[in-house]
Amino acid sequence: MKIGLIVYSRTGNTLSVATRLRDVLREAGRVAEIERIEVMGDPTQTPGEVEFSALPDPSPYDMIVFGSPVQGFSLCPVMVRYLDQMAPIAGKRVALLVTEAFPYPWLGGNRAVRQMTRMCEEKGAAVCGSGIVNWMKKRREEQISRVVDRLSELACTIS
Repeated sequence: MKIGLIVYSRTGNTLSVATRLRDVLREAGRVAEIERIEVMGDPTQTPGEVEFSALPDPSPYDMIVFGSPVQGFSLCPVMVRYLDQMAPIAGKRVALLVTEAFPYPWLGGNRAVRQMTRMCEEKGAAVCGSGIVNWMKKRREEQISRVVDRLSELACTIS
């Protein structure tokens, strides 16, 4: 099984969680790779204006974990544009990872997960789980560990 972690990370927070997840998956004997979504210019633009300098292809993976930060109480425009332009991924299992600065998931994390879920399902994917990391929580490290454990369990249940 080949697992792709396709991540957009502006500050490095989302990437750091994805890196921990990749390491746990590899320790469990899975083939896991991180591919970064990279943009040219201002990443805070509206989704239609986002231009990519690196655009990962999800097709080689048996399972995909999409990782993204929250921006303005919603999914960031870069991930919205990436998922919108992505080719169908029918039959792929997908998990979602969202990071946010606010301390409560109802301040954007839940909405971002709903947006990603809808967009992935419209492309034919089966969303099997998600995790939200609130970056300002005092127990952030515990939360990261729980999210990494939950997402790695989802990936390790697939043969």
